[in-house]
Amino acid sequence: MLIKNLKGLIATSVLGLMAGCGSTPLPPDLGCGVPGGLCAPALPNTSAPRPVPPPEQRPSDTVTSPVELYPGNGGSAARPAANSGMARIALLLPLQSGSLVQAAEAVRAGFLAGHERDRVGIEVNVIPSGDTPESTLAAYARAVEQNDIIVGPLARPAVAAVAASNGVTKPTLALTHPQVDLPLPRQMLVVGLSLEDEARQVADWAASEHPGGRALVLGGSAAWQQRVVGAFAARWSRLGHNNATVELPVLDGYVDGNALAELRSRLEIDRPQLVFAALDAGQLRQVRSALGTSLPTYGVSVANPGRTPGASVPELDGVRLLDVPWTVQPDHPQVMMYPRPVDAQSFDNSLDMQRLYALGIDAFRVARELAQRPGADFELDGVTGRLTVRMNNGAWTLRRDEAAAVYRDGIGFEAVTTAQ
Repeated sequence: MLIKNLKGLIATSVLGLMAGCGSTPLPPDLGCGVPGGLCAPALPNTSAPRPVPPPEQRPSDTVTSPVELYPGNGGSAARPAANSGMARIALLLPLQSGSLVQAAEAVRAGFLAGHERDRVGIEVNVIPSGDTPESTLAAYARAVEQNDIIVGPLARPAVAAVAASNGVTKPTLALTHPQVDLPLPRQMLVVGLSLEDEARQVADWAASEHPGGRALVLGGSAAWQQRVVGAFAARWSRLGHNNATVELPVLDGYVDGNALAELRSRLEIDRPQLVFAALDAGQLRQVRSALGTSLPTYGVSVANPGRTPGASVPELDGVRLLDVPWTVQPDHPQVMMYPRPVDAQSFDNSLDMQRLYALGIDAFRVARELAQRPGADFELDGVTGRLTVRMNNGAWTLRRDEAAAVYRDGIGFEAVTTAQ
């Protein structure tokens, strides 16, 4: 019954993504900022989808007592109305933004999939906004008035605007990192995916497999590549290892051939123990084709090309990276609990949207835990990784440990167990 109900819901929320996902990069304001693709093949569906009414029209489930989300704040800022018995969660997304609406729809579809599976005691209200800080702040103020927990915003500038507004008076789960140096409000928890966090975790993984190894760090001039290179290099240095960094010229997605020839000559004289590549799948294929595949190579989720039946990408064979279980571990128990979007094969070239859908699921689960276990630390085995949420000195922190994966030619990236 759950799967049948969700077919119609997710079809409505996600089919709007199809017009522009493909090979179109997500807007960099989301923090993903890289090309990708949406869903692995779905299980066969022989049942016709059945529409599901929006959350505000569904029968209300109740909890046995009011939920106090922030008892340390006297409960006044986060207690549901006594006559509702529900924890009210606002999902604040840029659904009125031309450039961000597809990503917002993917997050909404995942969030509502999570809610459909665990609805008891939770009311979800979707709050649309535009893509300007002013529109976001106005929508955020509306959300705070009527809800106990706010999930959102989604874009970096919007999160930064809310964080700097002095208006965060209720628990707020930001869906991306704001990239600001100022401390976040005490009631703001960032649940968004982070390539920088992946890079740091990859450094730990590489160090465990190559103690004392010297790394060659490759990147490009794009902002996300600079951030990823910096995160890996800083962690690698902190672990006591040496590295050399090379910025490769990239034009229209292609690495300059002369630069690759020069790098190949350099490696013949000074060969490192491993390579870390802040490159997407196409760029990494070019590099491995030019340099060979013998050097152990690590990357982040951007290097995952997805799985295309019958496709062979021998240049990526043996590459190690981190990615969310939703994309590399389809047999993960939590992943199997949630439906894939309808007509999922249309999204094979949109892994970014697939990750945003998974983020929506885990964002709901974290919000639900905050509602039902106020003030308590907790862990979740999520579809975006193992999530550990802690309260430190009155402020929430979240750590996500993603799945380690190795590319097997002809199969794609498969999750593996590491020695960490």
